[in-house]
Amino acid sequence: MSRPPVFPPPQFPPPRPRPFQRTPPAIFPPILGLLALGLGLRRAAEIWGLPAGLAEAVLGATTGLGAFAVAAYAAKVAQRPGVVIEDLRVLPGRAGLAALVLGLLVLAAVLVPYGPAAARAVLVAGLGLQTILAVTVAALLLSGPKEGRVVTPAFHLHFVGFIIGGLTAAPVGWPGLGTVLLAVCAPVAAAIWIASLVQFLRRVPPPPLRPLLAIHLAPAALLGLVAGQQELPLVAQLCAAAGGVLLLAFLASARWLLAGGFSPLWGALTFPLAAYAGLLLVVWPQAGAVLLAAAALVIPPIAAKILQEWAKGRLAVRTNAAQA
Repeated sequence: MSRPPVFPPPQFPPPRPRPFQRTPPAIFPPILGLLALGLGLRRAAEIWGLPAGLAEAVLGATTGLGAFAVAAYAAKVAQRPGVVIEDLRVLPGRAGLAALVLGLLVLAAVLVPYGPAAARAVLVAGLGLQTILAVTVAALLLSGPKEGRVVTPAFHLHFVGFIIGGLTAAPVGWPGLGTVLLAVCAPVAAAIWIASLVQFLRRVPPPPLRPLLAIHLAPAALLGLVAGQQELPLVAQLCAAAGGVLLLAFLASARWLLAGGFSPLWGALTFPLAAYAGLLLVVWPQAGAVLLAAAALVIPPIAAKILQEWAKGRLAVRTNAAQA
């Protein structure tokens, strides 16, 4: 007769969780969206000769918020480094950590007016971390179960996100780097778009994952912005037109897209919207102004709601974040 299992007695009082023990990567997508909104406001101020105070205030406040979020996640990693790989094994974690790294590339663009040397340093660091992230995600997908290798819109963040570096390359005196990033990232983005379309026709994503489809808009916006800086106006206009088709499709199917109700994945709506508004400001300024105004009304409430979920301790559970 086997003996019954022996369980350790419960601790009383129960142990208190350590600070930042379960910081969720899902905090980073809305912060990335706020940074992109700030860049859009800066671009609008430059186009119409308006005071830059509002844009710089938004960028400064968001940079401070991002620094706090990065410190919170670093505190979690310091307690147990293995949480990084565990977070990368789930979709919200992969998307969130990608947004963290891409935020560094956006920060390089933010720093350009304040110091090209600092912008270059942050750009190099961001591209290096993006390379490490892309290789790690690819290795995890290839070594994991076959059903986990489904193409998702987040693939753009992992494998096309390098293009954000092109926003900084030309202004800091490295136009050749922008050309290389544009030439490399464009076909990768196209491949992901095609694979996603084929997959969508075969299997419609469930409601909770549908907000991630908005990420498909981001590569069109970023490729167009970098093309504009590389003095390729026709390419920028084609990207703006393609992005317009995507945006109209999303707006027409908004009820279907958001049928799952509010979730932390709504953070995926923020960065693509702000980035595309930035492209329109360059190609069709009046349309860009309208979309930027809409983005300013949509992005902050989404970011605030997600960060409130974090403050209340619910975000980590809802996104299955790893615990140190």
